[in-house]
Amino acid sequence: MDDPRFAIDWTSDVGQLAALEPKLQEVAARASQLAAGYNEPRNAKLMGHEHPISEFEVVDHYEAMFEEGARVFLLYRDAQLVGDADLRGIRNGTAEFAFMVAAPAEQGKGLGTKFALMVHAFAFRRLALHHVFASIVPENVASRRVFEKLGYIRDDGPVAREYADERDDIVMAIDRDTFEQLHAKQLREITIAPR
Repeated sequence: MDDPRFAIDWTSDVGQLAALEPKLQEVAARASQLAAGYNEPRNAKLMGHEHPISEFEVVDHYEAMFEEGARVFLLYRDAQLVGDADLRGIRNGTAEFAFMVAAPAEQGKGLGTKFALMVHAFAFRRLALHHVFASIVPENVASRRVFEKLGYIRDDGPVAREYADERDDIVMAIDRDTFEQLHAKQLREITIAPR
């Protein structure tokens, strides 16, 4: 990644949140935690993983994402790693967004929504995207709820379907204007700066 890396910060009602674009060495240092999150049985099923992911595969995955031009983030609450997120397939003003809050005990508390808001602020403000898409395993009702809270709607159009990870995935989309109108207050609280 030749572009500068960014930090997105938000002091929220659930603590100090940070989404940091890592270097590969930072990913390697957190690979065991990330692999544990990906391999947690509930997470693996909802993300469509059929086989366990090793620490080495985590690093390889991030390295491939960097090479493809994806913008990836490690997610922290009060300086503790809680998950990751990325914007992938960035082209023609669009991208796909994916995220994971790793520990089941941390899920269902609004963290995913808050981190998604932060990364979308980056997508629309720093990258100047006009649409962001999400490909969701049909059984992943919790993720669908997060995207609906953000203002996403189902999109079966040809551009959206290009972002489907699997043929039967549900694709949802949001545009910049809708996002900024729905989340104007939160956007004033989120800061984005080079690391």
